[in-house]
Amino acid sequence: MYAVGLMSGTSLDGVDAALVEIEGVDKQTQVKLLDFMTLPFEPCLKERISQALVPQTSDVQLICSLNFELAEVFADAVLAICRKNGLASQKLDFVASHGQTIYHQPHPSGANVSSTLQIGEAAIIAERTQTTIISDFRYRDMAVGGQGAPIVPFSEIVLYQHDIKTRLLQNIGGIGNVTVLPPKESKKPIFAFDTGPGNMVIDELCRHFYEKEYDDKGQYAAQGKVIPDILEKMMSHSFIQKMPPKSTGREDFGVEYVEKLLTEFTSMGISPNDWIATATAFTVNSILRGIRSYWTEDAELILGGGGSYNGTLVKMLRNSLGKERVLTQEDLGFSSEAKEAIAMAVLGNQTLQRRPGNVPSATGASKAVILGKITYYE
Repeated sequence: MYAVGLMSGTSLDGVDAALVEIEGVDKQTQVKLLDFMTLPFEPCLKERISQALVPQTSDVQLICSLNFELAEVFADAVLAICRKNGLASQKLDFVASHGQTIYHQPHPSGANVSSTLQIGEAAIIAERTQTTIISDFRYRDMAVGGQGAPIVPFSEIVLYQHDIKTRLLQNIGGIGNVTVLPPKESKKPIFAFDTGPGNMVIDELCRHFYEKEYDDKGQYAAQGKVIPDILEKMMSHSFIQKMPPKSTGREDFGVEYVEKLLTEFTSMGISPNDWIATATAFTVNSILRGIRSYWTEDAELILGGGGSYNGTLVKMLRNSLGKERVLTQEDLGFSSEAKEAIAMAVLGNQTLQRRPGNVPSATGASKAVILGKITYYE
């Protein structure tokens, strides 16, 4: 079967599209990446999404409109990667779309119940691409008591579980998340959880100081020094202290969080690069704290996501854990950029074949369930 997996994450870079060939089901699933591309968001659309993510600037009319606006962009990404590869979108067996997370609340808060919201209307994507769309993967997991996150562990079992080694797959997108994969023959459970911010705080500081979207290759952080007092404050965040399963998002580490930090430490006169270096160390230290209970003698850390291209961040991790034990997706012959879009295709395949796609030991769900909703074109 041919499929496209779509991912739009917390970094708001754009829509990632992975064209794959996929066969089989469950642990026998075989996936071949045929092509990958990112369709960037137009600046005006990115600004509208950013407004929708912050309660003070969001409103229901904006979210309602974005649900359809984003669907058009998701459809454009599918059409673009199909056109690039000489494949009519109608010939796809399915498209698996994660959608854009607008708000994620894994625990009740006051009168508000545990909930999550991803937008990008599947009906629009189906009409534009003329094929089956599978979407809204997180909701069913939450319906059975899970946190709806992390969403990728099932695909990681399929693609990365090793015969004899423990593998910790650390994705560094806007948020950092890790999946702990014991060896295939082990009876130990699989764990997965968010470790804290990935690129989110770093990116926000780059926008604030340099009007840049991210720290390219970690060049700003490499020129700065870590400020211990600020790092200690960052590490005292309540999310970092929680035990897994746990998930987080822009609600904890977005623009409001960064603005509060900048205000609190404004009298210290911290340089931009020192701020970015400290935020980079925060990402690293939150990862180290998250994985410390699972870091055995046979373990290796495999990095994915945009943060794996941040040389300063990767160097910090290797200095702490050992160069030979910190690998990237590319070291294994995979793509760091395409990892989560591929994961969506794997989940979509499970849904289409009426098979579970969540990992209860990772999300806290009471049972394994079939994820997602199917929108047929016919």
